[in-house]
Amino acid sequence: MSIQTIDSALCAKMFLAGAECLDSKKDWINELNVFPVPDGDTGTNMTMTIMSAAREVGTLENPDMAALCKAMSSGSLRGARGNSGVILSQLMRGFCKVIRDRDQIDPAVMCQAFAKAVETAYKAVMKPKEGTILTVAREVSEGANELYEEDASVSMEALLQGAIDRGDEALAATPEMLPVLKEAGVVDSGGQGLMEILHGAFDVFCGKEVDYKGNAAEKRVEANHGPAVYCTEFVVSLSDEFARDPLSAGACLMEKMAPEDEEAAFLAENSLLKVHVHTMHPGQVLEKAIELGRISRVKAEAVSHGHTLTLFTQSQLDEALSKGAAKEDDAPWKDVGFVAVAAGEGLCSIFKDLGTDCMIEGGQTMNPSTDDVLEAIKKVHAKTVFVFPNNKNIILAASQAQDLAQDCKVIVIPTKTIPQGITALINYSPDKSPEENEKIMYQEIKNVKTCQLTYSVRDTSINGTKIHEGDIMGVGDKGILAVGEDIVDTALRSARQMINEDTELISVYYGEDVTEEDAQNLAARLEEECQGVEVELNAGNQPVYYYIISAE
Repeated sequence: MSIQTIDSALCAKMFLAGAECLDSKKDWINELNVFPVPDGDTGTNMTMTIMSAAREVGTLENPDMAALCKAMSSGSLRGARGNSGVILSQLMRGFCKVIRDRDQIDPAVMCQAFAKAVETAYKAVMKPKEGTILTVAREVSEGANELYEEDASVSMEALLQGAIDRGDEALAATPEMLPVLKEAGVVDSGGQGLMEILHGAFDVFCGKEVDYKGNAAEKRVEANHGPAVYCTEFVVSLSDEFARDPLSAGACLMEKMAPEDEEAAFLAENSLLKVHVHTMHPGQVLEKAIELGRISRVKAEAVSHGHTLTLFTQSQLDEALSKGAAKEDDAPWKDVGFVAVAAGEGLCSIFKDLGTDCMIEGGQTMNPSTDDVLEAIKKVHAKTVFVFPNNKNIILAASQAQDLAQDCKVIVIPTKTIPQGITALINYSPDKSPEENEKIMYQEIKNVKTCQLTYSVRDTSINGTKIHEGDIMGVGDKGILAVGEDIVDTALRSARQMINEDTELISVYYGEDVTEEDAQNLAARLEEECQGVEVELNAGNQPVYYYIISAE
C-alpha cells in the first residue's frame, strides 16, 4: 500500500535529501548563470541557504512538525544568500506556515502548502519576473492543485510526481519566457536548483537510497580514507583588546595551533581576522579563536586526498561556541549607524572614512547571508541603522534582515554597486531625520552610472554580443557595455557609453590585480578624453573586478 501521508520524520528525511541533491549539483547550476562573470552565484547561494536550515534540522532528535518547521524556516531565513537564496527561504517559510500545525501532511495539506509557498515568495520580490524560480514554483503548485481538484482521492505519490513533472516542464520552457536564457542556451538556474531539491525529496519518499546522514545533514566519510582533516575557515571580529593590533592577534592564534594543523594562515583587515586552516580538530581551533573575539561565517569540510567529505555539524559548532562565547558588546547606543558590504581593503577603508560603523566582507563572489547582515546591525548599537548592500544580489538578503531586526530601525538603501553606496553615504546629512536622508539617498544613487571590468569564465552570447572565455567585459548597470581583449581599451569604450554633457565626476577604483601605474595610465587617458570632467583615482584592492568606474 502506498504512503498517503507524510509525518515529521519522513518530512525531515525528504528535506535533508533535497538539500543533499542540490549540494551535489551546485557547480553545474552555477554554470547555468547567464552572465559569465567569475562568481559562485545561484547554485552556491541556494546550497548555502538550504544547508543552513539542514544543519539546524540535523541537530533535532525525533522532532514534531512544529519543531521541524521552525528549524527549516528559521535556518533558511537567516542563512539566505543572494536573490535565489532569499526566494528559496521564502518558499520554505510559506510551506512551513501551512504544515507546522499538522501531525501529518496529506494531499490536501500538501496542495495548500505549495500554494502558500508560492504566495509568500512572490510577495517577497518587488518586481517578480516570469521565467525564473518563481514561475517554476508556481507551476509545481498549480500542477499539484489541479490533480487534487480532478480527484480528491489522488495518492500522495501521484500528486508529487505530477507536480514535479509540471515543474520540469516549466523549467524547460523558461528560455521561451526570457530571451536572455534562450540566447545563452540555458534554463533558469534558480528554477533548476528548486527542481533538484524536489527530485531529491521525492526519491526518499519513494524509498530510494540517498547518500545523506539524517542526524546531521552530512556526507559520509569513507573508512578507507583514514582520519578526517577539516578544511576550516571562519572570521573573527576582534574584541577591543585585540583590534588595536590585528596582525599580532593573528600571529598569536597561529602560535596556538596544534603541531598537526597544516596550511594555517590568516588575513588581517581592520578589526577582522579571516582564518584558514587544515585541522583534525576544528572545535579546538574555534575555542582558541573565541578568546580573541566573536566568530562567524564558519565553514568546516572534511578533506582527504583532495576530496570534500563532510560538513561540520551545527551541534559541533554550538558545543565549541558554548565553551567560550564572546561577551555582549556593552557599548552605548547612538542615534544613527551605518553598515556596508564591500570586498577589498581599499574599498573598506573608503567606507570607514565616510563613517561606516561595520563592514561586511562580501560582494559578487561571496554574498553575505541574512544572518551576516543581522549580526552587523547588532554590532553597530544604533537606534537607526542604514544598510548599503552595494550589490543587486544582496539587496533581498538585507531587506530580509531588516524585517528580522529587533531593538532598532533598519533602513536598507538599495545600492546595487559600490559607487552608489559611496554616493549615498556622502549625501547623508546629520541635520536631517533618517526618513529625510533615506529620500535624499534614493534620489542621489539614481544619478550614478557604474561600469565594472572583469573577465568571462566561459563562451556565451548576450544581447547579440559574442563573448569568449577570457574576454574582458565592461558590465554596466543594464548589461554589457563593451567586450574586448585589452583591459584599458575595454574600460575606455565602456566609460564612453556612460559619459554625457552632464557628467561632472568620473571615479575609478582599481582592483587587487591592477598596478598603481596601470591605474594612473587609465586615469590619464580618461582625463584626456573627457576634458572638463574631474577624474578621481582610488585604490580599491577589490577582487574579481579590475576596475570599478562610475560617472556622476
